[in-house]
Amino acid sequence: MSFLASPWWLLLLLVVAGLAAAYIYVQRLRRKRALRFANLDLLNRVAPEQRNRLRHVPIALLLVSLILLVVAVAAPQADRRVPRNKATVILVMDVSRSMNATDVAPSRIRAAQDAARTFADELTDGINLGLISYAGTASTLVSPTPDHNATKAAVDKLRLDDKTATGEGIFAAIQQIQTLNAVLGGDAAAPPARIVLLSDGKETVPDDPDDPRGAFTAARKASEEKIPISTISFGTMNGTVDLEGDQVPVPVDDESLRKIANLSSGQFFTAASLDELNRVYETLQQQIGYETRRGDNSRPWLIAGTLLALLSAFAALAINRRLP
Repeated sequence: MSFLASPWWLLLLLVVAGLAAAYIYVQRLRRKRALRFANLDLLNRVAPEQRNRLRHVPIALLLVSLILLVVAVAAPQADRRVPRNKATVILVMDVSRSMNATDVAPSRIRAAQDAARTFADELTDGINLGLISYAGTASTLVSPTPDHNATKAAVDKLRLDDKTATGEGIFAAIQQIQTLNAVLGGDAAAPPARIVLLSDGKETVPDDPDDPRGAFTAARKASEEKIPISTISFGTMNGTVDLEGDQVPVPVDDESLRKIANLSSGQFFTAASLDELNRVYETLQQQIGYETRRGDNSRPWLIAGTLLALLSAFAALAINRRLP
């Protein structure tokens, strides 16, 4: 009975069962009386068997409607997806030179900006959204705020730079979340938080991702703080950028981004086009912007019970020429 808030109301089903038993008993008494005093040939002509069966339809409908209404009174519960009132999301975007590759039209960075704006625009109201960009260092462009327009405006101003310090971007996001949590009353009172990291390449600063400021170390720190990182590997294996006239290959590095997600208990996604990136962001929006809550689900039972009760009344008037 875990799906019912007030299961004791189901005891009323005993009353419904009693009504059904009483109806059957009365029908049997009526049939015995008819058989005792009536002419059987005349009875079959006046009240044929088919009509006798149909006369039970109204009471059957009424009993079923009562069962449904009793269940409704017992307050059935159901899981529902409802928009989150509070959560913190930090969007961390790679702005290294490799993001200028055109294997994703019109370029990786332009497509990433378009998708980020859509993500910010469609994210559930009330969620605190922040933006951090990183190349050789990390820059906090927007601290977490429910004003998503601020993030959209900052996305338009992203500029590319040298090197890729993924760890610095993650550490900066963790610091922003910790600062907001302190303002909100500490970790116990803080809303759930998540980092969404979009990158196309391997970390270059420092050389070792397990360095104290490396990406893997930052991912482990995020795990300690219970902040999952959703990583998005954006681009293709055929990407190149023009550096002083030379076409330099910049293939995506799925493995490091997958490990970052795993170390932080997050999720790893790949996207090789703007459409795929938008689908990834849509998935994240659904995961981040909504939560599952158990609540009252009596309305369908009430509707079904009421409709059956009305149908019972119409059937009684149509078949028996009287209400049950």
